[in-house]
Amino acid sequence: MSSILTNTSAMVALQTLQSTNRGLSQVQSQIATGMKVANAKDNSSSWAIASTMRSDVASFSRLSDSLTSASALVGVARDATEQIVENLKLIQEKVVQAQEPGADTVKLDADIEALSDTITSIADSAQYNGINLVAAAGNDATITVAIQRDAAGELTLETMTVASVALSGLAAAITSASTPDAVDTLLDTAIAAAADFGAAQTRIEAQNDFLKKQADALRTGVGALVDADMEEASARLQALQVQQQLGIQALSIANQAPQSVLSLFR
Repeated sequence: MSSILTNTSAMVALQTLQSTNRGLSQVQSQIATGMKVANAKDNSSSWAIASTMRSDVASFSRLSDSLTSASALVGVARDATEQIVENLKLIQEKVVQAQEPGADTVKLDADIEALSDTITSIADSAQYNGINLVAAAGNDATITVAIQRDAAGELTLETMTVASVALSGLAAAITSASTPDAVDTLLDTAIAAAADFGAAQTRIEAQNDFLKKQADALRTGVGALVDADMEEASARLQALQVQQQLGIQALSIANQAPQSVLSLFR
């Protein structure tokens, strides 16, 4: 049945052309932005997951910055403690030397005092961002080393405490009359502190490396969810452009159909 009031072929051709134009607009947007999911309208599920993952990446990045600073803090304390250990070794040599017959104890006492003052200076100046872990006890540093989601999806934090030690004035009581054992005790204290700082710094740096890898993995996951496949988009763009041209021709042909009805009245 032919009708001059209802052109079914034109309606079908128009719907097809509109669908092609929508697809073309979507692909052009993907090519322009590089994203197949730019907002919740494109794919609500993928957009929601990607948004959560991006939030996690931001949290990991902030924690990584904090860990970098924490590593520097502990590194300053470790370096200072290692220098103190070396100065204590020199003091120990002076004390042992003082045990020898005819030793110049006055000169040795002056050397020991100078080394002791150096230890105090190192300990007092070993600050990072106003925090000193080696001058006095009771100035512990609490460091956040991990962040993750619990079973309920809430972010949880894991912390570690780096204990401070009192090394300022550590060798103030040592003189040429002191025994080597007395210096050994101080050495044990400083060596243990240096080892603890080293272990803490190693843990902080290892955790920081893991966070960076985890953040990279999340970024890759976000990309898989929302990034456009540019090769696929390019191929689809060309196909849709051809479909658009064919759709326009089909609509043009369908619009000419009512004209053929006139031939019936000639």
